[in-house]
Amino acid sequence: MTISLSQASIPVFVRALRNLRHILEKGAAHARERGVDADSLLQLRIVDDMLPLSRQVQIACDMAKNGAARLAGQDPVPLADEETTLEQLYARIEKTVELIEGVDASKIDGSEGREIVLKMRSGELRFNGQDYLLQFVLPNLYFHVTTTYALLRREGAPLGKTDFIAGPNAPA
Repeated sequence: MTISLSQASIPVFVRALRNLRHILEKGAAHARERGVDADSLLQLRIVDDMLPLSRQVQIACDMAKNGAARLAGQDPVPLADEETTLEQLYARIEKTVELIEGVDASKIDGSEGREIVLKMRSGELRFNGQDYLLQFVLPNLYFHVTTTYALLRREGAPLGKTDFIAGPNAPA
């Protein structure tokens, strides 16, 4: 049995983003229970030189939507990084899921060998489609979702491995 690139990307991206929203919602509920402004969570950092929680969510969304678009041979839809509230981050996640689900899977399938070139500050990164997904997009997506989880967990949010893996389908 083989697995197509669309099967290895679209549902994985959507699940990771839905689980990310679930993690954020649990973190926000915990903050409110403690009498803390939930939107203050957006500025959480583990150390001073790291990006805040809000940017972790933005990058996770960008990795997924840009990954789906590039694998399909399309230009990614840009989203402004202007979220200052949890509600705005939830909306960004939902918009990202909508964009990903709108990508034609047949345009992703067969893109294993498609050249994907990323312009980075440090220069160009070149991948074929399969390596782009497996060695760049997925590790980055999970890094930023995991970092968000860790930030909220450090604040005492009642999160566990099942929240990360099962998301909204996790047992209560």
